[in-house]
Order: sequence, then structure tokens, then C-alpha cells
Amino acid sequence: MTSEFSLSRRQVLLTGTTISLALAIPAFASEKKISPHQRGIEPMTHSYVTTKDGVEIFYKDWGPKDAQPIVFHHGWPLSSDDWDAQMLFFVSKGYRVVAHDRRGHGRSSQVSDGHDMDHYAADASAVAEHLSLRNAVHIGHSTGGGEVARYVAKYGQPQGRVAKAILVSAVPPLMVKTAANPDGTPIEVFDGFRNALAANRAQFFLDVASGPFYGFNREGAKVSQGVIDNWWRQGMMGSAKAHYDGIKAFSETDQTEDLKAITVPMLVTQGDDDQIVPYKDAAELQAKLLKNSTLKIYKGFPHGMLTTHADVINPDLLAFINA
Repeated sequence: MTSEFSLSRRQVLLTGTTISLALAIPAFASEKKISPHQRGIEPMTHSYVTTKDGVEIFYKDWGPKDAQPIVFHHGWPLSSDDWDAQMLFFVSKGYRVVAHDRRGHGRSSQVSDGHDMDHYAADASAVAEHLSLRNAVHIGHSTGGGEVARYVAKYGQPQGRVAKAILVSAVPPLMVKTAANPDGTPIEVFDGFRNALAANRAQFFLDVASGPFYGFNREGAKVSQGVIDNWWRQGMMGSAKAHYDGIKAFSETDQTEDLKAITVPMLVTQGDDDQIVPYKDAAELQAKLLKNSTLKIYKGFPHGMLTTHADVINPDLLAFINA
């Protein structure tokens, strides 16, 4: 008896619920939709631009849209998040700050192809054109410095979009050792990068971040676990294929002609304890090849000095931009 009554009651409850939903759905469906504007809410900006070859590039765009834009280009294998300390600093100074995730990195499309400086620069141009950026200052770190050099030479300067540019611990003109670049890094080093990435990308990224990138392997270094974890997080967000192919892009792309073609004012900065990109084969050569450059070498600073020494670097970048 109890079992039969319970079943009957459940049936009644289910039936009642079904009827209630049936009555409610037409009323809900017929309700007039109210747009965000009608509610007095600003809709979120869609933070992607689609390139000519169909790749979705994620970007951030903060600050007044009528202010001078500063565009940030991140290093390998990171994302636009690596510029947090600079974007917050410059937006607080009234600038418009823009940064994007390179193809295959961060939140951008994990495509199979196009992981080279030509596509990197074309993607950066797609962002600049989409946002109608002019009188912009472009700042590139490491591989992002190569992206800036190729973008400014091929797109930004010819289109009249660039006011100044800054290279920070950047890879140009050429990292790998060749007959024409005898002081470069042997190809075996980059082969080692590829092998380590293919074998265990997660551990390789942890080793880089906790070791040479920020100089945390130096005696007396003030190690930040948060910085290490953030580097690892950014790297693991991206595509292993993009990271693997990107090693060739940042190490074997000769950008001598890019640097020679640039005429806008350029600031070249690097630490003399950079264990990733040797400064004598990078910043010092960049300054010689550029037509209008200012060179600043920081004693004892690591490759990731934008993070470890933001309190020193940010004011210096601001001073150059304002000069």
C-alpha cells in the first residue's frame, strides 16, 4: 500500500511540474528581450581578431581609446599576460595599452602552421589595423622583439602607424651561429630545446622558469614561486606545436635587414646577465644596425627583467616614450 501510494504521489508531482513548465515556457519565450544597452550596461568588447588566413588572435585593449597606444609583444612561449606589470603601469599613466597572444600561444588559435616571424608580424598588423592604432609605441620582449622588428619594418613604419619602438632582451639580429654570425649560439643548443620540449614540455618549462630565465639559478637570487608558476601557466596554455616550431623562428630568423630598415626612434635594452639571449650578440648589434637608437644595458639584470625589475624598467620605458 505504501509503495503504491508513494509512486502515485511522485507521478502527481511530476505531472504538476510538467504542467507548470509548459505554462511558463510560452510566457518566457514571448517576453521581450532587452539588450545590454537598454539595461544601461556596456557590452563586453569581443577580444579576438581574425587574420587573413583564418587564425583567431586574442587581444587586450585597456585605457582611453583616444590616448596614445602602447602595444606589447610577448616572448616565447608565453602570452600577453606576461605584460601585466607594464600594462597596469602604463594604463595608470593615461595610455591606451594593447597586447595580444601570438598565434598558437595563450588564448589564440592553436593552428598547425604559420609559426614564423612573417606570420607573427602579419598577425600583429591585423590587430593594429583592427583597432585603428596610430602614433603607437611598440614594445617587444625576446621573441616579441623579433616580432616588433619585422612588424615595424614591413607594416607599421610604411603605414605610418608607429611613433617609436622598444626592444627588450630581444632576439634580433640572429641568434644561431653561422659562418656570417660566428659569435652566435650553436644550433645544438636549440636542438636541445626541441628535444626537451618534445620529451617533457611541462618539466622543461618548469626548469627554464625556475632557472636561467629570471636568473633564479644565481647565488643569492630572490626566488619567487609565484613568478615561476605564472611562467609555467602561460607556457602550458599554448600549443606544443607552436612552441616547437617557434624555436626555429626565434633562433634562425636573420633580421639584419629589418633593423636596417627602421628609422623611427628605438630604445634597445637588455641585462648583461641574460642567460637566454647573449646581450653582446643581441642588444649591442641591434644598436649598431638601427639608424636611430638608444642603448641601455642593465648590470646584473636577467632575461626576464621586465618582471624581476619592473620598478626600474618601467620608469625608463616611460622616460623614452615621453622624450
